[in-house]
Amino acid sequence: MPLDLSASSIELTRQLCDIESVSGDEREIADEIEAALTGLPHLEVLREGDLIVARTRLGRDRRVVIAGHIDTVPINGNLPTRFETDGDVTYLWGRGTVDMKPGAAVALKLAAELAEPNVDVTWLWYDHEEVTSDLNGLARLARTRPELLDADFAILGEPSNGAVEGGCNGTMRFDVVTRGIRAHSARAWMGENAIHRAAPILNALAAFEPESIEVEGLVYRESLNAVLIAGGVAGNVIPDECVVHVNYRFAPSRSGKEAEVKMRAMFEPLGEFVLRDLAEGARPGLDDPLAKQFLAAVGAEAAPKYGWTDVARFSALGIPAVNYGPGDPSLAHADDERVAVEQITACERALREWLA
Repeated sequence: MPLDLSASSIELTRQLCDIESVSGDEREIADEIEAALTGLPHLEVLREGDLIVARTRLGRDRRVVIAGHIDTVPINGNLPTRFETDGDVTYLWGRGTVDMKPGAAVALKLAAELAEPNVDVTWLWYDHEEVTSDLNGLARLARTRPELLDADFAILGEPSNGAVEGGCNGTMRFDVVTRGIRAHSARAWMGENAIHRAAPILNALAAFEPESIEVEGLVYRESLNAVLIAGGVAGNVIPDECVVHVNYRFAPSRSGKEAEVKMRAMFEPLGEFVLRDLAEGARPGLDDPLAKQFLAAVGAEAAPKYGWTDVARFSALGIPAVNYGPGDPSLAHADDERVAVEQITACERALREWLA
């Protein structure tokens, strides 16, 4: 069924969530969003792959981008969605109910209904956020149509429990590889065990003490963890390779290059260092007048964003950006992913008040 833009933002969230859109399979949901917005006289609707842009052209002095991704991590028996009540709280359960179709639904509802916002607005729904950064739809748009991202301030509808989260940590993934010599396990002395050689890597990770770093009044907590490990050939073979895959979340006080230098100094003495992915963090940028007005409208003080989000892409373009959306981020990607429906309507009310 077509999306019903006259429905509540809660019902619109349910409709979006029930369209399966695991990363790489966003075409159907992008088609539905494009169809729902096309023909609204106050919006210019554009499409780039499975990314939808809708923008006002009112000649306002300032422009705001409000963006959200439409893909999810894989489904695991948690669609279709359902409503459940726990005490006096009603939840919408299912994949995408936190990360981040409620934010996308609120944006869709407001894009359709706010014909005369007090700033010009560029609304974005983009693809491939939950996979490697080279596939990210927002990054692709920055390369192919950067003029569509021109703005004075940006809001990303990532789950934040309805609070405002400024900036974000950067993130880096890398491998530390140890080498050995294969041998029959009955004659282990003839080989060199690559898995055993990984012990100093794991010891260094276990001993790491994360820093808490203040940036423009917000305190960001770093983290460093092994997230995958691979090694071994067979049950009777001494392994000749072990790969420890590490994720480093670093405060936006550090550039990506500085973070890489720090990690190389720590791990290159222990094995071969192979950088796999690097995304810069974002400073909060909350001193912009639009950011201050937004904080006042929401009635909240900003907190730091520990995880990486696409606010970093706006920051790289010189656009102050915050995370603001319904949903508990600790439930993102969980099999029991669920959102308190009141958070959806609260975010809609705050954004509507600020824009209208």
